[in-house]
Formats: sequence, structure tokens, C-alpha cells
Amino acid sequence: INMTSWIIQMMLMLLSVFTGSSQGKRDKVLYCSACKAIVDELNYSISQVDPKKTINVGSFRLNPDGTMKDKKVPFARSETHLSELLDGVCNSMSDYALYVDPDTQHKQYRRFAPRSSGATGDFPDFKNFQFDGPEASNDLKFACETVVEELEDEIITMLSRDSRESVHKELCNRMIHCGDP
Repeated sequence: INMTSWIIQMMLMLLSVFTGSSQGKRDKVLYCSACKAIVDELNYSISQVDPKKTINVGSFRLNPDGTMKDKKVPFARSETHLSELLDGVCNSMSDYALYVDPDTQHKQYRRFAPRSSGATGDFPDFKNFQFDGPEASNDLKFACETVVEELEDEIITMLSRDSRESVHKELCNRMIHCGDP
């Protein structure tokens, strides 16, 4: 009986340790930066799609009269395209590093790497970035994956109808409680 109670106590202790660590307070700078990066990266990818490109959505069943009822929507903000973009958005987190504003000391992760199609003027001033090795970008990637996993449906719904500013405000400020830096 002593061994059984000891095992139960150990299991409860381990359970409380793992539950406490998984429910721990999230790093606001990390998660808010991940949210902002997700919105920025997705909007950039959306902007690279030809606005004339469309996709058929709806039912592909034939009506009794032999016609098919479908609807063409812009491909860039279609659910199909947004789902594809979300699958890979967190891979770009290695292009971000912690940035400390020299005037306010406000910290946030910002993109330091220029976009592949961007002009050479996209290079930021590196002196205010803190490059803490691959661990920092792995932390940001994990935060990104967590946000995407938890809010995938909301992200797709918002981006299918709204622009960057309203999505950032709605998603990052209201759902992740970032405030407006």
C-alpha cells in the first residue's frame, strides 16, 4: 500500500509540474512579434499574387438542368491559398531578430533579411538588432507555430476579407492581447 500511494504522489507531482510549465505565462514580446510577423508575411505573400487570378469555389455538383453552380473568387485571398501559405509561414521566422528601439527601448522581433524580390534598399540598420543565435529564431518559430495552430481558422477568415491593418488589430491586439506598439 505504501508503494501505491508513493506512485500516486509521484504521478500527481509530475502531472502538476508538466501542467504548470505548459500553462506558464507566454512571453508577450515573443508571441506578439510572432503574430505581427504572421500577418506581415501572409500579406506580403498575398500581394505577390496576380490580382486577376481566380479560383472556382462552391459545389461541383450538376444542377437538374445540367449547369454547375460555382463561384469565382480572387485566388490571393481564397481559403485554399491562405491554407497553403499558413503551412509554410513559420519557416520565415529565421529572417527575424529581436529589435530594441533606441529611443523607447521597446523590444519586438522584426524582419532583418530583405525579401527575395525586394530592392536593395530593404536592408535595416543592424545596430539595434540582437542576434542571439538559432535559439532565438527557434523560439520565434515555435511561437509562430503555436499561434497558427491555435488560431488557424480565425487567421484564414480574417485574411480572406481584410487587409493587414485590420487583421493585425483584430488578431494580435484582441486575441493575443498585444496592445498597439
